[in-house]
Amino acid sequence: MIAPSILSADFARLGDEIRAVAGEGDTRADWVHVDVMDAHFVPNLTLGLPVVQSLLKATDVPIDCHLMIENPDKWAIGYAEAGAYNVTVHVEAAHDPVMLAKNLRAAGAKAGLSIKPNTPIEDHLDTLKHYDTLLVMSVEPGFGGQSFIEGVLDKVRTARRLVDTGHLKLVVEIDGGINADTIERAAEAGVDCFVAGSAVYGAEDPGKAVAALREQAARARG
Repeated sequence: MIAPSILSADFARLGDEIRAVAGEGDTRADWVHVDVMDAHFVPNLTLGLPVVQSLLKATDVPIDCHLMIENPDKWAIGYAEAGAYNVTVHVEAAHDPVMLAKNLRAAGAKAGLSIKPNTPIEDHLDTLKHYDTLLVMSVEPGFGGQSFIEGVLDKVRTARRLVDTGHLKLVVEIDGGINADTIERAAEAGVDCFVAGSAVYGAEDPGKAVAALREQAARARG
């Protein structure tokens, strides 16, 4: 699965940028990844619920909201109620992540849990049993265009093993520095869904970039 990140898109043309990855076949994105940053949990500030509501009206590609915000227990439910397909919160910010997962599901969304590069996955395995998606950050959250942190793939391998043995039932997603040079290593480690920003929106044809990344990942997974 390929989820282009609009953090790397032209914010003045978001509707057109999403349509560029909403074609048919392998050029069609599986999800559109939307990074919500509040300038508190992370230093950067991007966009919020009103923009997400507008994007939901502009596309039928499922919207994957990644909330890099303080107090997601309070704010995340609004994104689910608006119609986001998957709403991901950070374990480092959630006060009661188990209850939050239940509330997100009750509001109609899949529940995602994200962990920073230095957060051990082992501390949150019981919590992950309540989630539909694990988002492994392969850069420090808050800015696009960072270099891939290779060491996080150990967490991906742990998650993949637990999914394959039935201990967890979730999609393993990765976000940060995913491009033609890194996607195969991430796929080999066991990633299901790849968030790609500049690798898609820095290309001349974003749809073809989606297809190329998908082919690389599929080949690496065998």
